[in-house]
Amino acid sequence: MNPSFDFTGRRALVTGASSGIGRAVAVRIAQAGAQVTAVGRQEAALQKLQEETGCNPLVLDVADPQALDQAFAELPAFDLVVNCAGIALLEPALELQAWSFDAVMAVNARAAALVAARCGKTMAAAGVRGSIVNVSSQAALVALDDHLCYCASKAALDAITRSLCLELGPHGIRVNSVNPTVTLTPMAEQAWADPAKSAAAIAGIPLGRFARVEEVVAPILFLLSEGASMISGASLPVDGGYTIA
Repeated sequence: MNPSFDFTGRRALVTGASSGIGRAVAVRIAQAGAQVTAVGRQEAALQKLQEETGCNPLVLDVADPQALDQAFAELPAFDLVVNCAGIALLEPALELQAWSFDAVMAVNARAAALVAARCGKTMAAAGVRGSIVNVSSQAALVALDDHLCYCASKAALDAITRSLCLELGPHGIRVNSVNPTVTLTPMAEQAWADPAKSAAAIAGIPLGRFARVEEVVAPILFLLSEGASMISGASLPVDGGYTIA
């Protein structure tokens, strides 16, 4: 599956571009003609991405609000923004630690809100009628064992999406979320390699399997494109039906 999109002449920013879904999104947007600014913490990975795609690497910890504001003050207005940066710290709800809750919220919710707000402000000032996509999770829509922090952060991200939709809509800027199930990035393939572990999770997915990376990237690109010109404020499950109940 490799649907065609044309982002020629567009400026795009992708966070979490060092690996996983973020990296795949950066590659596909660049292949579709956009000039991509790839944000991540892993300098070597971003340099490799630059060699492959010609993107502009930006080494940045988006959980550091001061560093984020300083970096974004020097960036141009973007047409397309994708918030892919995210972390998960798993623990039973009854063992919840304040530091882990704060760490997950800082990346998955606060950083995404700041990136979208800073980019949205610049886009509005420049008259750019663009699109922002936040990579959320099925964990925003259902409860998962040991995922209290993660579920809370992704539910917050969906709420952030709706708030941004309301305030940026009058400027012609669309804001949406995608909510994938387990997606088989290299890290996830290793984590879910044990059939005994994966069987229970897959049993709850009507399509009977986890998502491939390209199956999450394609909906993101669609929401960025003019094909989704009247879609804003949506949280789109990409989960094979896991959240139907």
